[in-house]
Amino acid sequence: MTSIARPGKIIALHLNYRSRAAQRGRVPEQPSYFLKPPTSVAASGDVLERPAGTELLGFEGEIALVIGRLARRVSPDDGWAYVGGVTAANDFGVYDLRYADKGSNLRSKGGDGFTPLGPALLTAADVDPAALRLRTWLNGDLVQDDTTADLLFGFGRLVADLSQLITLEPGDVVLTGTPAGASVAGPGDVVEVEVSAGGHTTGRLVTPIAAGTVPFGPFGALPRVDEQQRADAHGTAEPEFTLTPELRARIESVGTATLSVQLRKRGYHDVFIEGLTSTRPGARLTGRARTLRYLPYREDLFRAHGGGYNAQKRAIDALGPGDVLVMEARGERGTGTVGDILALRAQVTGAAGIVTDGGVRDLAAVSALDIPTYHAGPHPAVLGRRHVPWDVDVAIACGGAAVCPGDVIAGDGDGVLVIPPHLVEEVVDAAIEQERQETFIAEQVAAGERVEGLYPLDEHWRGRYAAWLAQR
Repeated sequence: MTSIARPGKIIALHLNYRSRAAQRGRVPEQPSYFLKPPTSVAASGDVLERPAGTELLGFEGEIALVIGRLARRVSPDDGWAYVGGVTAANDFGVYDLRYADKGSNLRSKGGDGFTPLGPALLTAADVDPAALRLRTWLNGDLVQDDTTADLLFGFGRLVADLSQLITLEPGDVVLTGTPAGASVAGPGDVVEVEVSAGGHTTGRLVTPIAAGTVPFGPFGALPRVDEQQRADAHGTAEPEFTLTPELRARIESVGTATLSVQLRKRGYHDVFIEGLTSTRPGARLTGRARTLRYLPYREDLFRAHGGGYNAQKRAIDALGPGDVLVMEARGERGTGTVGDILALRAQVTGAAGIVTDGGVRDLAAVSALDIPTYHAGPHPAVLGRRHVPWDVDVAIACGGAAVCPGDVIAGDGDGVLVIPPHLVEEVVDAAIEQERQETFIAEQVAAGERVEGLYPLDEHWRGRYAAWLAQR
C-alpha cells in the first residue's frame, strides 16, 4: 500500500454496475466516459463544501484504477497488467448544474475536492480484479455494497478501450462506475468508501460535508433543480422491480394459458410470442428480458458489425442469473440465430432461457442443455446468411409481441408470454385465484354437474365455492 499523488488525468465511467443500470432503466451497449480535472482530487479527511445555493450534492462510491505503466493500444486480455493499483474513490457531483453541462459533467462533477481518493493504494498484483468489494457508508449506515462480479465492463476492457485513442500514463486514474445506492449528502453528513479484497483493504475514505458560503456569480449558469433531478439524485427515479424467488414460484404455479386470460382482461391482447417451440417443453421459463435485435443481412453492414465480438456475442456474455435473452429475428427461419456454444455460454452465466423468433443451429446439442430455448425451427446455416447483429437491450418485436428490457418472460409447454413488470403482481394473484376456481369447477364437472351456471360461476355456485375454499 502506498499514498496516492495527484493524477495527470481522471477518466470516469458513466454506467458499469448492473444494479445501477437497473435503477437507471437502461443498459449501455458499450462503456462511455467523461473527464474530471486533477484539481478535483482530495484526500481522506478533507472537508468538501456543498456549493452555496445548491441542494443536491450526490455521492458515488467507486473503485479507482491507478495506471502503473504507459498504455497505448493494449488488448482487453492485457489491460489489467497496465494497472498499478486500485483505491477507493468518491465521484461527487451537484445535480443542480447538470442541465448546464450538456453531458460533459465539467461543472457538475469537476469542482475542487469532488474526487476524494484513498486513503491507501492496493497493489494490482495482490488482488483479483474480479473479486473486489466496494462499500459506501452515509453517517455510519451502509448504503452501497457490491462486488466487481456485477460489472458490465471489466477493468481490462476499460483500459484497452481507452488506450485505443488516449495514451494512459502512470498515475492516471480511471473511475470505474458506481453501484446502486448512490444518493445525496448534505452539510453535517460524513460519507465513507472502502475497497477490499480478501485480507487487503484501502481503509475508509472519509469525506465530511460542510455548507459552502460563497454564492455563484451571475456570469455563469446558476443552480436549479426540478423533481426529476431530485429523483435521480436520491436514487428514486425508477423503483426497481425485483423478480424474487417467491414471486417466481408463484408465476410458475400457474400456466401461461391462465396468465394470458388475465392479461387479456386488462386489455393486453398481443403479449404472446407466436410460433415458437421449446427445446424443453416440460420445463418452465421465468425471468427478466434482455434483448437483441438483428437487421436483415446487407453485405456492408455485416462487414462492419457482423464479425468479431459483435452484438450477438456481447448480448450472450452480458447475461446474468435469471435473465432471458429475447431475440428479434423478424420471424426469419432461414438461418440460425444461436447455436450450441452460445447457448452453453448462456447456461453457464445462469440465464433462465433464450427466446428467438428465428432459427436455431445445432438443435440436438441445444436441446440437450438444461437451459430452455424457444425457437421458430432448426436451420444449419450461420448467422450471416440472413442477419446482421445490431442492437442490445432496446425495445424489440419478437413473434409479434413487443418486448422491453426488464419485462417478465413466462413460458411453458403452451408458449411464451411477455408481462409488463408493473402488472406482474396483479396478474399473478388473479391467475392463482382463477386456477383455484377452475380446480373447484373441474371437481364438480367430474361429479356429474352441468356446466350451466358453474362455468363461469354464478351467484349460487360462488357460494358453494366459498364454502369449498373454507374447507381447504
